[in-house]
Amino acid sequence: MTVLAILGSPSHPSRTAKLVDRAAEILQVADIQLQRSSIHDFPAQALLHADFSSEAVKQFQQQVARAQGIIIATPVYKAAYAGALKVLLDLIPEGGLTGKPVLPLASGGSPGHLLAVDYAIKPVLAALKASDIHQGVFAVEAQIARDAHTQPQLAEDLAARLEAAVSEFIDRLPGRTPRRTITPPPPSSQWLSQRISL
Repeated sequence: MTVLAILGSPSHPSRTAKLVDRAAEILQVADIQLQRSSIHDFPAQALLHADFSSEAVKQFQQQVARAQGIIIATPVYKAAYAGALKVLLDLIPEGGLTGKPVLPLASGGSPGHLLAVDYAIKPVLAALKASDIHQGVFAVEAQIARDAHTQPQLAEDLAARLEAAVSEFIDRLPGRTPRRTITPPPPSSQWLSQRISL
């Protein structure tokens, strides 16, 4: 079983990507493979001109079609999702998210951007015929912070919300049956050592 994460952050690495990294670890416990796609996977001209004949675009569309579920991950700027995410979503054919559970993940500089998930991201997903859009998880910058050893850490409340959201998302994937809450693995040492930026 495969889930596709569509990353809208123009930065790499990024805080938004750290949310996806943690989601991937939780999915792995449930024997679910996470694939990722970001603007860095496409030739610039293919994105600028929405070139549907591009092999990279065709491959992306095939990934979307094959995935049992979709994770949308984006930073939030001025209460709006990243333009990079819009570019990728524009490559998905009309109705491309029909029947697929979708989990939005977002990060922003302040709690004031919290409603961006409901008022900016979800309407776009609904336009792509996504009917099973989950509540999603929003993280503020301070919740993905560095400790004394400059290692990125998820705040305890954020980690708990992310675990709950991903677990519910797993239960809604086609062919899955509701199960008891799984215990996700601790963050890997590699995950902890990477640098982050919004």
